[in-house]
This record gives sequence, C-alpha cells and structure tokens, in this order.
Amino acid sequence: MSEPVSNPVGGCTEPPAAVTEAEAEDLIRGICFKTGPPRRLGVEVEWLVHELRTPRLPVTPERLEAAYAALRTVPLRSALTVEPGGQLELSSPPAASLTECVTTVSADLAAVRAALREDGLRLAGYGHDPWHPPRRFLHRPRYDAMETCLDRTGPAGRAMMCASASVQVCLDAGYEEPGVLGHVRRWWLAHRLGPVLVAAFANSPLAGGRPTGWRSTRQLRWEQIGAGRAGGPPLDADPRGAWTRHALDAPVMCVRRDGGPWEVPDGLSFREWIRSRGPRPPTRDDLGYHLTTLFPPVRPRGHLELRMIDAQPGDDGWQVPLAVTAALFDDPEAAETAYRAVKPLAERAPDRPAPHNALWRDAARHGLADPELREAAVVCFTAALAALPRLGATTEITDAVAAYLDRYVLRGRCPADDLLDGPDGTHRRPHGKDIRP
Repeated sequence: MSEPVSNPVGGCTEPPAAVTEAEAEDLIRGICFKTGPPRRLGVEVEWLVHELRTPRLPVTPERLEAAYAALRTVPLRSALTVEPGGQLELSSPPAASLTECVTTVSADLAAVRAALREDGLRLAGYGHDPWHPPRRFLHRPRYDAMETCLDRTGPAGRAMMCASASVQVCLDAGYEEPGVLGHVRRWWLAHRLGPVLVAAFANSPLAGGRPTGWRSTRQLRWEQIGAGRAGGPPLDADPRGAWTRHALDAPVMCVRRDGGPWEVPDGLSFREWIRSRGPRPPTRDDLGYHLTTLFPPVRPRGHLELRMIDAQPGDDGWQVPLAVTAALFDDPEAAETAYRAVKPLAERAPDRPAPHNALWRDAARHGLADPELREAAVVCFTAALAALPRLGATTEITDAVAAYLDRYVLRGRCPADDLLDGPDGTHRRPHGKDIRP
C-alpha cells in the first residue's frame, strides 16, 4: 500500500510524485534486466498442503492457521510465504552454485515437513490439486482485488490462486554482449525451452478427481487467464524494449487505497493510467506493484524467473527441473545444444507470444507424447546430464536427473502419466472432450 513520504520542510507530508511515461519506461528497463555474468541461481518451490493420512479430506482453515503459526518459529534460510489458497512457498536465497541451492532448500524443506507432520499435515507435490476445489485461505485487499480482476475472464483465476503449485527457477539475465550466455539469447531460450519444460514436468492431469484432458492443467489455467495478465511479449532482438511496452500496456489489476477495498478498474492499462491520471495519479511505487501483478511464463525481475514448471512429486522431485534448467542455461555447451534443439519448435509458435500459441498448448495437453517435444527433451536432458559435473553437481543430483531421463523422457512420459495410470485416472488418457474450468 502506498504511504505518504515525509516532507522535511515544516514537518508536513505530501503524496508521492506522479510517475511520467518516460520515467516509467526508464524504470522498467533498469529494474527488470540487470546484466552480467551468470553467477547466481535460485528456486521457488510451491506446495499444496494436505492431510497426512487422509489427503482427500480438505484441511480446515483453522488447522492451517495453527500449523503456519508453528512454522513461523522454525528457523529457515529460505523465505517462507503462504499463497492465497494456503499453499506454502519456499524461496531460496541467491546461491553461488546448484549444489548450494539444493542443500539450502533441502534442509529447509526437511524442517518444514517435520513441523507439519506434528500437526498431521504434509506437503503435496502436484501442479494442480487433484481433488479439492479452489478455496481461498488468505483474505487481504490484494487477493480480494486479484480475485475480482481474474473472475472477469472466468474461474481459471481462482484455480491458479488457490489450487496450483509450481517449481520456479530463477537465473541471472546473462551478459550484455551477444553470445550463448548473452541476455538476448537467454531470454529467447527461456521462451522456446519453456514448452519442453512444461511437457517434461507436467504433473497436473486431474481436477475434482477426474482427468481434465490435459497433462498440465495448471498450464491450461494460466492460458485461460488471458494474455494481458499471464502472457509474454513478442520475442524480438530487444528484450528490454519488448517487456517495457508489454508491461505498460498490460491492464492494471488494482488501484490501492489506504482504507477500504481497492479499486479494480476494467481494461485500464498502466500507460493509460499515467496519461489519464485517474482515479488518482500513479506513482513509482504503483509501477513496482503493477509489475508484481503480471504473470508471464518468463518474468524479468532483474533476473529471469521461469514460471512454467508444475510442482513435482516426491520430497526431492523439485531438484530435477532446477538442475536441468540450470545446466541448460549456465553451461555454454549445454546452452548451445538446447538452443539448436528447440529452434525448430519455433515454427509451431509463429503467431502469438507465449503461452498463448499452439506449441505451448500442445505441451500442456500432450506432454512428451508429442513426438517433437519428446525429441527436443531427449536432446536437452542428455546435454544437461553431461553438463552437471562441469557445474559441480553432486552425484545425488546427477543420478536423479539420469533416473528421470530414463523413467520419463526417453519413454515419452511425464509424472502426469503416472497419475493417469493410478486409481483416479486409471488408463483414462487425456483425449476427447476437455474438462474446462
């Protein structure tokens, strides 16, 4: 919420100055792409929280509140936050290596699991809740406004807010100069590799206990939210310019107030808000807040945040997408191999930016049953596996990636297929009529 700034003259206060269009463009360019050598890595792991012994029974808000109060006393290195539907998220501090990142988050997750177990709860690794309908746990002005805004495009927004979870990998933007580790190439690779990551790690084929027709229902929900809120900009040679235009032309989610509900304008872009200065003039703080309400599959936040990967099964499943992505971006040889492997896929996405095009849609629907995505995934995972020792990865991490390559990628499968072969989706493959939200 915007706060008035202190005026040293006379002890009075005055509202923050309105931001101009030129200032907004400069701020976005400066904030969102900070270039330099790729040195840091991070991960944000989201989890659904289920009953330990009877996971299909919903957890009451009272039990969640009590468990989270206990969690606040647990010392962690990662930042622990609660999502609107009660999901938990751990955000690692920036790490100097893959091993450091994995070690930190693994220790924090072990502590969180132990604390939840005492309350009869557990972390559940699904991209979309297989059984429970969306239900909001947090009731705050931000989420009230978000729900009102997203409801305009249908119920997918509530599912995203309250019933989804992901593994988000955070990478340095890369060098200013051109080349395999340059920020232009890494931006392009993130968007073209994204469908491969969606397909390989799809883990959300069920909703309401039934197959939805999509391996990644979570990714389907993001697409349904709409391009203005959850889409990326067109890919061109100037990522800064493309993202700046996209952010300023994206719809404003809300206008914050110091008291009472926040206003939720309909169809007002931030650029139009600057020019019209209504319902009040926007400030730099409003611009910063606006950027946090945009949810593209690749979000520039000084670093690149890859947001397209479903939460993974098992205690350590999140380590595989983190390791594979880090290897394909930060090892020059693997990055070049990945670039060549996914370049032909661009022909399937010539018309619309991610994720609102046929390539991303096919990845979410079919997973690695799509032959071209499977072929690209095999090349990329093999390159990542070869690169991990060069990045100093432990044997445990390398073995986990090798096992995933053998169990899923080489067989054209993903974790969603295991769920479809289980009690809820036994041999009911995602074909035929889609179950839309």
